[in-house]
Amino acid sequence: MKSIFNFVVTHKEKRYNNTKKIGDKELILNTEIFNHQNVSRNAVVLETPVMSCSEVEKGDEVIIHHNIFRRWRDVKNRERNSRSWLDEDRYLVYLDQIYAYKKKDQWKAFPGYSFIKPLANDDMYSIEKEKPLVGVVKYTDGFLQEGDLVGFTPGSEYEFVIDGQRLYRVPTRKITIKYEYQGNEEEYNPSWA
Repeated sequence: MKSIFNFVVTHKEKRYNNTKKIGDKELILNTEIFNHQNVSRNAVVLETPVMSCSEVEKGDEVIIHHNIFRRWRDVKNRERNSRSWLDEDRYLVYLDQIYAYKKKDQWKAFPGYSFIKPLANDDMYSIEKEKPLVGVVKYTDGFLQEGDLVGFTPGSEYEFVIDGQRLYRVPTRKITIKYEYQGNEEEYNPSWA
């Protein structure tokens, strides 16, 4: 089934990422269905739209909006699927709900956005573990180069975990400065990511 404007996707592994494997046992971290932090954002494209104008193709892995696979409860406490739900394990997704896609084992950001890897804080007087509003470009839309050390405006970042790394998706227009990369900056990735 092809849609005119929507991509048809399915979750890559599971609908929720709320378990962690410890040894040979599986630990359930969270049983809430409404918490967006535990919803899987990794999907596989089953069909592209008829009116497609992107590089995303059938079979590509994509990072999508957290509400696509999310379940919720209505006012009568009935469990419901998101409005993107089509049937079984298929969902309809607009192009603007896809944030990154994987081509030849390389993630790419959509035009207008970059994914930034946060840095560990080296300020001995700060209790923050992460340097605020500074990071290294990990995935780019082509405007910047991967590995550039940049600064961005407050509130412009949105957190993602891609391939076990915590990254911020930042609009390219909100990146305000490109620093000289010294080479001694330490990337920050908490153990839970």
